[in-house]
Amino acid sequence: MIDDVSTAIRSGNSKNISTYCIENIDLKIIEQGGVYSKQQAEMILKDFFAKHPVKSFEIAHKSAPKNGSQYIIGTLETTKGRFRIYFLSKTEGTKTLIEQFRIENE
Repeated sequence: MIDDVSTAIRSGNSKNISTYCIENIDLKIIEQGGVYSKQQAEMILKDFFAKHPVKSFEIAHKSAPKNGSQYIIGTLETTKGRFRIYFLSKTEGTKTLIEQFRIENE
């Protein structure tokens, strides 16, 4: 899942990112934040990637899984600057989904 989400970030593919989101995700993009439906999150991410075309994305840190949760921190480089991406995933049964997703100014 982490590799798939990383690939989606690198290509600015909001649809593929949203397939790994829980139904109501805690999403923060720069200053805009809240709890959004998967569909709303996809649109917000699509808008961000349209305004900030991706040049690269590198994972800087992955936590060890603990109680089914794991967080990932990475650096996103776009044509408009660098951002820090943080997402928190949770595994329940055989499914791992993103509970929190943040894009912050670096």
